[in-house]
Amino acid sequence: QAQLLESGGGLVQAGGSLRLSCASSSRTFMNDAVAMGWFRQAPGSEREFVASLRWSNGMEYYSDSVKGRFAISRDIAKNTIFLQMSNLKPEDSGVYYCARHPYVSWGQGTQVTVSS
Repeated sequence: QAQLLESGGGLVQAGGSLRLSCASSSRTFMNDAVAMGWFRQAPGSEREFVASLRWSNGMEYYSDSVKGRFAISRDIAKNTIFLQMSNLKPEDSGVYYCARHPYVSWGQGTQVTVSS
């Protein structure tokens, strides 16, 4: 199975921005997907949905907590999806994962820490 590699995490102050990337090792892994999504998990919490992108028509979906601040996008030629995060808040901290629908296989993730 193709792997997904997340990158772009880091430490940022509240109000700052980060851009996460998720690259696939397979040319077809994303193109064959129903959707690609971003999830996050804070210490002691369950993994939660952040955003997704329906591959066929590019429709975007967001959790209420990030709507208006985060944007999911894709570069089909590079087999990569992105998560542009703006106006970050301390509660956005956690490990961010990308996954292909039905979201049952997870990579290493990338750590995002937002300081107050």
